[in-house]
Amino acid sequence: MSDRRLVGIDLGIASAHAVRILNGEGVTLAKRKAVPTVASLSEIESVALAGTSAGTRLEVVIEPPGPAWLPIAVFFIGRGHLVFRVSSAESADLRRYLSRHARTNGIDADTLARIPLVNPSGVRPLVLPEADAAALDRRVRATDRLTRAIAEHKTRIKALVRQVMPMSPLTGKMTRADMAVLERWADPNLLVKAGPKRVGAVIVAASKGHTSGDRALEWIDAASAALDLYGGNPAVAFAEIAAEIASEVRLMRVTMDELDLHATARELAYAHVDPAGLARSLPGLSDIGGPALVATMGDPTRFKTGKHFRSFTGLTPRASETGDSDRKGQPISKSGSSLLRTTLVRAADTARKQDPQLARIYYVQMVERGKNHLGALCVVAAALAERAWTVINRQSAYIICDIDGSEVTTEQAATIIAERWSVPDDVRGRRRSKKGKAPQTGAKRRHQRGDLPRPESSTTHASGVNPNRERTQRTHRLTPQPA
Repeated sequence: MSDRRLVGIDLGIASAHAVRILNGEGVTLAKRKAVPTVASLSEIESVALAGTSAGTRLEVVIEPPGPAWLPIAVFFIGRGHLVFRVSSAESADLRRYLSRHARTNGIDADTLARIPLVNPSGVRPLVLPEADAAALDRRVRATDRLTRAIAEHKTRIKALVRQVMPMSPLTGKMTRADMAVLERWADPNLLVKAGPKRVGAVIVAASKGHTSGDRALEWIDAASAALDLYGGNPAVAFAEIAAEIASEVRLMRVTMDELDLHATARELAYAHVDPAGLARSLPGLSDIGGPALVATMGDPTRFKTGKHFRSFTGLTPRASETGDSDRKGQPISKSGSSLLRTTLVRAADTARKQDPQLARIYYVQMVERGKNHLGALCVVAAALAERAWTVINRQSAYIICDIDGSEVTTEQAATIIAERWSVPDDVRGRRRSKKGKAPQTGAKRRHQRGDLPRPESSTTHASGVNPNRERTQRTHRLTPQPA
């Protein structure tokens, strides 16, 4: 313990890093400042190793505020030391106790250095990826960021178009033909003057013949309705809003071109990291989800079991136990990579329609456990995460099986899901959180037509039996139960 050295580094973005050096008993030995240079970090290493025996490995603890952690990790791992990268939430709890009413960079560094003492089983040494894996990780991050940027541009464009044309035809997917129209004639006055023939020609050319000129009439009708509504009111700055729309369209087009470049490079990197395409053999994970899974998982051997990887995704519920009580139905932890978690949840919606075992999980959560669609998807995503770890760790492609473990084809799986694990419409309607009437059952429709007598308005018969409760119990008994 006397030779153990803990180094906590509070990374500064525009300032020097604060460093605290502790021994194995938690006694502070030195306080320093450092910058990301070889000379400065070598000085920290020398101070920390002073008085220790040969072969002592420093335990460096950092939390990742942006990319500032990478130079520190590369330097100390290259020197043979251990580097622990902990989450901000983990350090915040201990910092709250140590700092009490004050917070300084020194306290933050001291907090980080003490985490291996307080929670030794909760830290794992950081392993830097190889060249191919690092390249894939960067390409996946770039494509995800550009995809979100494109979505923001689309949202902004639709909002601006609804301002100048309240009856906007942009009610669904925005195409390149729509972008071409908006870049030229976002002003309703100019759009009406251009006429259907000219606008239709631009639409056909921009869509390469996939969209007909009839779309031009929709745009011109929306522009005419806007002019009739506003009546030339000076409060509506048509020209200025049109200029802003054109800028957003140009920015979105550039972003889309950049996305195509990074997506192409992502495919090349993915081919080197996962040449067998094992991640894409999983249901629901295709061109985008497969590389994202591989990049965020990293080396699968750093997780002992699939449950450890599932916990890493943040899809596991929080624990809340006291005494003999155990509160179920807690929210998921949401720890780890948000990109990985989002990828798995989106994949789960497709996977439940392809894999009978995952469809059964979704069915049980919706029908028997009372979860809504998103809650059930999170449970399916957690199960999919364990299967993903198994596939990557064993280096074997995913095989779709029935609930008894027998292998089935894609057509057989679809038939099994349709016959046994399809959530009834009335159940899905009751679980839906949006406003609106739930789908009516056949019995309710027959009551409204007069084919069946309505139940008594009173909640209880003279016999003391609640007819509504009896009817509910009969419905549950008729509901098919999972095997």
